[in-house]
Amino acid sequence: MQSVPPRRHVIADDIRNKISTGQLKAGECLPSEAQLASRYVVSTATLRSALSVLQSEGLVEKIHGKGNFVRYPLRRVTYVGGACTLRTEPSPESALRVSVHTTNLQAHGQLTDLLGVSVSSPLTEFFCLSHEGKSPHSLARIYVPRDLSPTEVPAESHCYEGVEAKLAELRPPLAEVRERVSARPPTPEEAATLRISSSLAVLAITRVASDSRGRVVEAALLVLPTDRADAFFTTHHMTDERTSEG
Repeated sequence: MQSVPPRRHVIADDIRNKISTGQLKAGECLPSEAQLASRYVVSTATLRSALSVLQSEGLVEKIHGKGNFVRYPLRRVTYVGGACTLRTEPSPESALRVSVHTTNLQAHGQLTDLLGVSVSSPLTEFFCLSHEGKSPHSLARIYVPRDLSPTEVPAESHCYEGVEAKLAELRPPLAEVRERVSARPPTPEEAATLRISSSLAVLAITRVASDSRGRVVEAALLVLPTDRADAFFTTHHMTDERTSEG
C-alpha cells in the first residue's frame, strides 16, 4: 500500500508548481497564512511548515510585517579563497549593491582572539549587507583596528567600493590571509536579515589578514546562504625547474 505524502509536501508541491508555471510571479505576495491554511484545509502550523520548505529552496521569502512573497531568482556568487573577493557573472540589470553601516566599538568576546588585541581595544565595524534588487543576498561584518579606519567614512553608505578603497589606503601590505569555511544553520538574526529559512545552511567564512609584522589588520565574518553561493579555492604547486647538467 502506497503511503500518502505529508500534507506539507503536497502544499509545497502545489505552490511550487504555481510558481514554475507563472501562476504566481516573482515579487507577488502570497495570500495570508490564515487564508492559505483555510484553502488547503490544514492547521496554520502545517501551512507554515510547507512554506518553510519553499523558503529553504529559495522560492519564497517571508518579510516581517508584510507576508510571504515569491522570491526573485537570486544569482549565485563564488567566494574566491585567498583573493578576498566574490566572483559573479556580469549582469548589470541584477548587479549586487552593498550598503555599509559603520560603528565604532571596543573589542570583546571572539574579536579579541580574532584580532589579537586586548579587551576594550578600539575597533571599527563595517556591517555590509548586499542586495540583488529588493532582496537581501549576503552579509559581512568587517573589523579593523581604529587607527586603520578612515575617519571620513559616513555612518551609512551605499558605496562599498569607496569604503574598501579608503581601508586599503591605510592598511599596510598584507603578508598572510587565513580563512576558515564552515557550513552551519543561520542564527535567528541572520535568518531574519537575509529572509531565509532557519533550515537553510549558510557558508560561514572567517577571514583574518595580517601584515609582515604579524599584526592582524582586518578580520571579516561573512555569511553566504548556500542556495546562492559557492566557495572556490585554488592551490598552486611550485615545480622544480632545475635541470641537471652532465
